[in-house]
Parts: sequence; structure tokens; C-alpha cells
Amino acid sequence: MRGMILAAGKGERMGAMTEKTPKPLLKAAGSYLIEHAIQSLMDAGITEIVINVSYLKEQIIAALGNGTRYGVKLFYSEEEERLETGGGIVKALPLLGSEPFVVLSGDLITDYPIVKLLAKPLRLAHLVLIENPSFKPQGDYCLNDKQEIEFGPGKTFTFANIGLYRPELFAGRQPIYSRLADLWKDAIIQKQVTGECYQGLWYNVGTPRELEAVEEAMSA
Repeated sequence: MRGMILAAGKGERMGAMTEKTPKPLLKAAGSYLIEHAIQSLMDAGITEIVINVSYLKEQIIAALGNGTRYGVKLFYSEEEERLETGGGIVKALPLLGSEPFVVLSGDLITDYPIVKLLAKPLRLAHLVLIENPSFKPQGDYCLNDKQEIEFGPGKTFTFANIGLYRPELFAGRQPIYSRLADLWKDAIIQKQVTGECYQGLWYNVGTPRELEAVEEAMSA
């Protein structure tokens, strides 16, 4: 099984911090943001990792190399223009192989055990959700008593940007600008997407203040 880290975005909400530095290479707790994602996959025994890159991609490739220093193999899916989360995965499919694969964002700090995700019975996708954070009080999806993702009505949760997917979910798609949420809409309606709510450590580093919060929490 391979993993994928989404790292193509500019991180515009980081302001001046990403004018000359790609967001995945910002430091948090002494390491690049993306190194935390690499470590999460490594802890689950995933040592072949695809990273999609676009904005200032040369810096990311130069900083991480082929993964030897981490004990993994890194493969890069280069995007001339950013394809967003869905399009980025579709373009990277040839590198991800025919087995299910894990995808997480390169700006996450979490202690969610990816190895737990690998043991989940899988339809087309399994998503990790969290209680709605302050920046998204409306949430994204509901969970029914069969742990299936639904659009509601009911108690909502927010997608944690961690998921396990079958390649079939993306079959027939074109590598064009598209969001993951658009690509799995039909699968959710067809009850082919399951989920779980995680209540442990989880930070999505989208702003300088959120980066500061991570530093404060991890140095306490």
C-alpha cells in the first residue's frame, strides 16, 4: 500500500510566510509541516509515498529528495497548475497503484494512528472526521449508525483531511481542477463511503495563528 500527501497549494492564508516558502516547508515543532505527515505514514508501515507538488515545487523536491533520509521512497506528482485535492489525486493515480491508498494533507499535525485506518473494512472510501472546529462550525457530513457518511440532516462532523480510498472511486475521472468533495458525492449517496469520528490531537495549520497554536501545544 502507498500513501499520498497533498502538498500542491500555496497556503494563501499564511500571508507573507508563503511568499517565498511553500507551506509544506514551514516549520512546526522543529520539523517541516510535511515531515509530520511523512512520519504519520511511516508509523503505519507505509514507506512508499506520493507527494503532489505545484507551488514552489522545486523547493519541496530539493528539501525532501527521494526520501532516503527518512527511510522511505518518495515519488512526486508534479502539477504545472494546481489541480486541487480531487484533481491532484486523479493525476497521481498512475503512481498510487491498484491497491487502496491513504491520503492526508501536508499541513496536518495529528496523532491519529494511520495503522488503525488500514484495518477498516473498505467500500470506496473511509473518511476520518472530527468534531466541528471553530473555523467550520457547520461541519461537512453526518454519520449514521452503520458508520456511513451522509449529507444529513443530523449532527455534523468535519472532514479531517485523512482518508483511505480505492482507486475505483476515481475511475474515469480527468486530471482537472476539482475538489475531493465533488468526486465522492455520488459514492456517498450510494452508501459507499464510511467514516469515523476522531477526538485526539488534530491541528490543520491554515493560518499563522494556527501555526503558533501548534508550537504552543507541542512545547507545553
